Amino acid sequence: MCGFTPHPPIVVPEVGGSRLTDCEATWQAMRELAKRVRAAVPATVIIMSPHAPLTGSRVTITGGRTLSGDLGDFGAPEITFKAENDLALARRIVGLSGGRATLATDWPKLDHGVVVPGHFLDRAGVKARLVTMSMGLLPYAALFQLGQAIRQAVEEEGVRAVFLASGDLSHRLQPDAPAGFDPQAAGFDRAVVKALEDNDVEALRSIPADLIRRAGECGLRPAHALLGAVAGTRLKPELLSYEAPFGVGYAVFSFRSATGLVELARESLEAYVKEGRMTRAPSPLPEALSRRAGVFVSLKRRGQLRGCIGTTVPSQQNLAEETIHLAVCAGTEDPRFPPVTADELADLTYSVDVLGEPEPVGSMEQLDPKRYGVIVRRGRRQGLLLPDLEGVEDARQQVDIARRKAGIPAGEPVELFRFEVVRHH
Repeated sequence: MCGFTPHPPIVVPEVGGSRLTDCEATWQAMRELAKRVRAAVPATVIIMSPHAPLTGSRVTITGGRTLSGDLGDFGAPEITFKAENDLALARRIVGLSGGRATLATDWPKLDHGVVVPGHFLDRAGVKARLVTMSMGLLPYAALFQLGQAIRQAVEEEGVRAVFLASGDLSHRLQPDAPAGFDPQAAGFDRAVVKALEDNDVEALRSIPADLIRRAGECGLRPAHALLGAVAGTRLKPELLSYEAPFGVGYAVFSFRSATGLVELARESLEAYVKEGRMTRAPSPLPEALSRRAGVFVSLKRRGQLRGCIGTTVPSQQNLAEETIHLAVCAGTEDPRFPPVTADELADLTYSVDVLGEPEPVGSMEQLDPKRYGVIVRRGRRQGLLLPDLEGVEDARQQVDIARRKAGIPAGEPVELFRFEVVRHH
């Protein structure tokens, strides 16, 4: 999951007081975003803030074991945000950044670009480690690439994470706005909101430099990093609110799975392990989950496989029930592993593969282990291997592994089938 969030201290009741009613839409949307972050159960939250100290053009990632800050500069020193730094993930991001990021060894307290959204996370009950970073004065394309590096680092580290881009839009939307008034500023906000709604990085990049300058914004660079982080994923944007009550544009976006299958898998396994109960499918059931299909649910813990169970032929009434059932099986019935314990749940990452219809193939040349999974069948013995698995480089290797899983010796004739999957992770 990812999100775009403003950071006006006035949306914190202890700062805003009676003025909170003037920005209630933003306040409510930030509460909703925090609830969605909690539902994602992240082990780490990554926040990019435009108000973190800048060190040259590179993005600076916070060092130190414990990160903390408060809103004392805004009259509310009692509002604090504190979390353990996920230094392993921070170092992984730096290593994959291609020189676009550096790790700071000395860092002052967290700025309000982190503390304000962090306060909402605290209030929602989010318990996670933290990685914080400045936005850097990199070109927009480089920030997009940094967002891609952040996602890659999360995947390689095997950590469940949420990335939040903290940023306000134009500061010049009203005559009494803090940075003055510019009649073109509203056009900037419309362009950014539309680009985020459409997940359109080219539209974001095409905003004229003069319009950016006239807007007096602080959220455009974090927005580029955000779209880099979600590029190539199935996360879909949703605008939770936009308003400009004080002459500053506040937009709140949530980016999350269109189907919610990963969240459903996580909720079902956690409910079973913690409470011994099976969860129910959502009601009303989203149309995308109403069909039937084969499903595989895979679990990893710190990058290592922790369980995988699935079926090529659906046994439940719909995708939601199939996912719920198989997530519990993956965590408790995979014979290669002991059942998952409650202490392990926070470290698990989930992948839900929805299988297309298998089709017979006549030769090895019709297979492609990056695109297709394979089914190897001889009589009642059958072995299956999902596509795009680490270490599987060619079709022969893929078939050999599937043979071994089915107990079919090399040289025995087999039927071959290929299938595509839609992977949610």
